[in-house]
Amino acid sequence: MAKLISGKEVSTQIRQKIREQAQQLREDRGIQPGLAVILVGNDPASQIYVRNKQRACEEVGFHAFEYKLNENATEEQLLDLIGVLNKDNKVHGILVQMPLPDHLDEQLVIKTISPLKDVDAFHPINVGKIMIGDYDFLPCTPAGVMELIDSTGVEIDGKNCVVVGRSNIVGKPMAMLLLHRNATVTICHSHTKNLKEVCASADILVSAVGKAHFITADMVKEGAIVIDVGMNHDENGKLCGDVEFAEVEPKASYITPVPGGVGPMTITMLMKNTLRAAEMKQK
Repeated sequence: MAKLISGKEVSTQIRQKIREQAQQLREDRGIQPGLAVILVGNDPASQIYVRNKQRACEEVGFHAFEYKLNENATEEQLLDLIGVLNKDNKVHGILVQMPLPDHLDEQLVIKTISPLKDVDAFHPINVGKIMIGDYDFLPCTPAGVMELIDSTGVEIDGKNCVVVGRSNIVGKPMAMLLLHRNATVTICHSHTKNLKEVCASADILVSAVGKAHFITADMVKEGAIVIDVGMNHDENGKLCGDVEFAEVEPKASYITPVPGGVGPMTITMLMKNTLRAAEMKQK
């Protein structure tokens, strides 16, 4: 039976360290890390995410700045606001909550955020830096996954790792982070042939496809580490991941639950990036 990897526990330990480092930064250099979150429109899920980010800021002793624009806000208004925050010395990290309303260009918005304040690590400059392994910030979800794998004590070096999903936010950067740690990495997607066999070869399997019950027991190698990044709802409306948990758990050596696995780590890594942005200031 697999051991559960608790994102809550790992996240609590990391936040404690972030809180201590933030306090040290205030005492030594008079800098309080500040995160600005911009929310456009009234999407209920986005509102919950923003609230959770503010709560996390309070918990680790950061300044939280919140900006709400209505869903009809023009691109110019949003870009102007980002321009002001780029110049604001109290703001070290800027995050625009995605998804944006259809009339706004997400890529343009991301490119307008200063790479030094891009704590989501979505800016093309930061993406390029991750590619070559010389980065300031890591995308929050893949960085959180790496912390969870490390918490098992299992060595990543030399392992066969399979990432299911190739999104810019999770799949691609996830593969790069595993590669930087000397894993042999395969990325699977909707055009992959023999998906079952490829997944079943993985010592570490990371699923980020967003489909409930997608990963079944016959796709998992005996003793594999299984990381479930999916956030889905099953036929009863209950929150679940990509992994068919009940049948995969007996085969895996370690597995993340949903909820309580990868989820708590994402915001914690956002706090870590914001602290890093503050520490980089005025060096």
